[in-house]
Amino acid sequence: FVLSMALQLVLRGYRIGLLVSAATHAAKLSSSVRRTMPPVMFERHAAVKPAVDHGVPVSALLACDGRTRKCSLTPSRRRLSRGAHMQQVECSAPTGDGASLAEEMPTQYAPADVEQRLYEWWEASGFFKPSAEATKQCFVISMPPPNVTGKLHMGHAMFVALEDIMARFHRMRGHPTLWLPGTDHAGIATQMLVERAVRAEGTSRVELGRDAFLDRVWSWKEEYGGAITSQIRRLGASCDWSRERFTLQPELCAAVNEAFVQLHEKGLVYRGEYMVNWSPSLGTAVSDLEVDYVEEEGQLYYFKYPVAGGGGDEYIPVATTRPETILGDTAVCVHPEDERFQHLVGKEVVVPMSQRKVKVIADDYVQMDFGTGALKITPAHDVNDYAIGKRHNLPVINILNKDASINEAGGAYAGLDRYEARSRLWQDMEAAGLTLKVEKHTQRVPRSERSGEVIEPLVSTQWFVKMGGMAAKGLDAVRSGQTQILPARFEKVYFNWLENIQDWCVSRQLWWGHRIPVWYADGTNRYFVARDEAEAREKAEAELGAGVTLTQDSDVLDTWFSSGLWPFATVGWPSKEAEALAEYSKFYPSSVMETGYDILFFWVARMMMLGLELTGEAPFHTIYLHGLVRDANGQKMSKTKGNVIDPIDTIESMGTDALRLSLVTGVTPGQDVPLSMDKVTANRNFANKLWNTARFLLIGLEALSPEQRQAMAVARPMGAAEMSGLALPERWVVSRCHALVNDVTAQLDAYDFGPAGQAIYAFLWDEYADWYIEISKRRIGADDAQAARESRRVLVYVLDTCLRLLHPFMPFITEELWQKLPHEGEALMISRWPQMDAEELARDEAAEAQFSSLQALVRSVRNARAEYRVEPAKKVAATVCARASLAPAVRAEADAIATLGRIDPASLQVLDADAAAIEEAAAAAGNAVRLVVEEGVEVLLPMAALVDAEKERARLAKQRAALEVSIQKLDGRLSSGGFASKAPAAVVAKAQAELSEQREQLEAVLRSLDALD
Repeated sequence: FVLSMALQLVLRGYRIGLLVSAATHAAKLSSSVRRTMPPVMFERHAAVKPAVDHGVPVSALLACDGRTRKCSLTPSRRRLSRGAHMQQVECSAPTGDGASLAEEMPTQYAPADVEQRLYEWWEASGFFKPSAEATKQCFVISMPPPNVTGKLHMGHAMFVALEDIMARFHRMRGHPTLWLPGTDHAGIATQMLVERAVRAEGTSRVELGRDAFLDRVWSWKEEYGGAITSQIRRLGASCDWSRERFTLQPELCAAVNEAFVQLHEKGLVYRGEYMVNWSPSLGTAVSDLEVDYVEEEGQLYYFKYPVAGGGGDEYIPVATTRPETILGDTAVCVHPEDERFQHLVGKEVVVPMSQRKVKVIADDYVQMDFGTGALKITPAHDVNDYAIGKRHNLPVINILNKDASINEAGGAYAGLDRYEARSRLWQDMEAAGLTLKVEKHTQRVPRSERSGEVIEPLVSTQWFVKMGGMAAKGLDAVRSGQTQILPARFEKVYFNWLENIQDWCVSRQLWWGHRIPVWYADGTNRYFVARDEAEAREKAEAELGAGVTLTQDSDVLDTWFSSGLWPFATVGWPSKEAEALAEYSKFYPSSVMETGYDILFFWVARMMMLGLELTGEAPFHTIYLHGLVRDANGQKMSKTKGNVIDPIDTIESMGTDALRLSLVTGVTPGQDVPLSMDKVTANRNFANKLWNTARFLLIGLEALSPEQRQAMAVARPMGAAEMSGLALPERWVVSRCHALVNDVTAQLDAYDFGPAGQAIYAFLWDEYADWYIEISKRRIGADDAQAARESRRVLVYVLDTCLRLLHPFMPFITEELWQKLPHEGEALMISRWPQMDAEELARDEAAEAQFSSLQALVRSVRNARAEYRVEPAKKVAATVCARASLAPAVRAEADAIATLGRIDPASLQVLDADAAAIEEAAAAAGNAVRLVVEEGVEVLLPMAALVDAEKERARLAKQRAALEVSIQKLDGRLSSGGFASKAPAAVVAKAQAELSEQREQLEAVLRSLDALD
């Protein structure tokens, strides 16, 4: 009954929306209506209201479209209230009996009316999920997980644009495509943020305790953690959100523990006391890569190191930038060949403001010409000193607490902040006569990337991962070609870092993160590395007996450790369950890792090493590195400079598509991207041009019946047989379109995104719109029905093909327009790419060459009109002399040539002419402008048709008089000896150039006057 009623309304030209609660009705419909209605119908049913509920939890939406005469019934997620009734809502819609298709489209593209609606439809329809296609290789890309604390910035917009291009391209080529999204727990950043909130409440994380504090962090994550993924959706990211991962979800926690245990079992994880980068305010060690070395002006302090037993007069002069570390000195070091200090090697010196004595040692690390040539050695607080201390077996004295205050080893200075201790100690040394001088000194200061504070080198007991063997595997994978890095120049950077890598400190003194899976047996020096506490207890009791008390390590792992497992931990590793194994075998290794070049070390190299070590395979076959987004002047964006371009603000004012295209075109892979709002505005204008192009096309289809329009839907590429039957302009534009498809497909296969986007832009604007559409207007409006039909067919075919090519770059406008065109299939984003696999598309190079000659002819006429300032509305006469092979094409397309060149059709003559005939025609034409277009093609334009002779003669006479006066002045100036000898050479050269240019202009004016006479 429902379907019968709907059909009756459709035949009257209406569309209706019905909410039907009976799940059995939906089950009986064909599979062709299994998904949510297309966006053109979704838009029309905004007014549909809840209709029926009989206690069934599933509702369905019946939508019927009067244009296509099709109905679809789709399950709805809306739960209907009990006792509701069925409602029928009529919506106005175009019909096949006169209503204008183009009237539905505004004259300007409005992204805000399109983007959210389309995105919700795509996601609800399951289009982002990998298809079940089993005959093609999967394309897998893991999204670099943004911090859960993050706010969208242009760096996110860049990687989303590039990765979405790849995902949409491969999806349309028929590859099961998985773009896997997720977020990172961002250990330091998240803990800092929540700690700040806790302190604002007058308490601290220590007062709260670990469990209560972590509860607060999880609450914060649940409330605010989804903001970044919502913003990524705004960018059109077609990732499979049903598989979204978070680095602290249970499955990934299990993977992290498994990885740590396996590495420990292989002897690659160890616990030791080594020098680390300590962040006092964060209270944790940080990675070398999380330390920025900043050139800053500081001070170099010169002081005396008294020689023991020297009576106070003998000393070694020493310089330091950090006087407070004197309290931890354990030696003074000189170069073994430095004659100034050779006699003191082996003797003792007294640590200033202390009774402690240390030895003078010799090591060739010392630079004799820097400072005083003698170094104080503090193994606990300097990386180089630590290495010297190891070589000479020096004691290590730590003088700092975890908050960078002085500890009890600092004696009288204990409890002071490091900078306060510096000032106090230097004052005391001055009073004791131990200081020499203080100089300004530019130095590289290590600052925390997160907090900005000065990092303290500190010897600490931490967990480390051995890098040597893992780095060798990472190097071999790239050198052997198993994994390629694009651009290739970054291979050198990758090699250099891995060849000089140090063991990785993976423990962090935080609470938010993956707690290190190590349990210590109370009362012993034993610890047990295990996947969980139960396994640790089993190991402990097997060794120490029942009843042992275990305490888990309080530290967490470096965030980059868990992120390093991202490509395989997110697709099932290490689970042995059948479903997880199937996922793992299908989606690992992934295809591409796309990210910024700035985290090649932080993340990419670690994924390579961990993937190879734990899975035996490189995690991806290609590493694609993009540049950083900067402002239009190439400056780094910062709030301080006021040059930040906010992506959400840009989307709201310009649209997502314009922003995406601006980010990926006009740049070289791996180079930083200068982004200006002028560029985004230009691409917004391009979107409007595309919109109105489609609007024009739809106007041209209005006279057709629905069946005729639908027959124009593009199902497959146009073949050579069909092309051969078309007229020259149609053959040209289809052939050029196929050439574009070949180029863009090859460029996207080669990750050459910028040129691909520019090529589509240029073709649509410069060839399709500026040339073919202008020609098609005459064909559609003429009396030749066959020509009109062919023109409409080609207009639809080429635009449809270009929308498919452009879709990965500008997904919203292309989908919206494709839905309005005659089409086959549910959505553009899952439609067929114009060129599948090794498919060869038909080309007509002869047509391209012939039409190129016609274009050159039109351009020559246009240039002549511009040169002679012919009024735009005025049409001119022309005689075209063309070689025999081209003349028939010129005659056949005389109407198009006349239209494009603003030539009077009645005064357009076409002659078959060789060189002699051209000369004869030129002589016969008399006073005419002769345009040499190319070999064998010339155009004669009668001068009388170009200009009003009297007006032009007056204008030229005025221009000649002005030039003669100016030339006389310049000539006189240059002829005077004073100017030539006294004026700067650059000024004289400029005047000479102006004189030469004006003389050339005068000659041109005189020639024009002669031509008029």
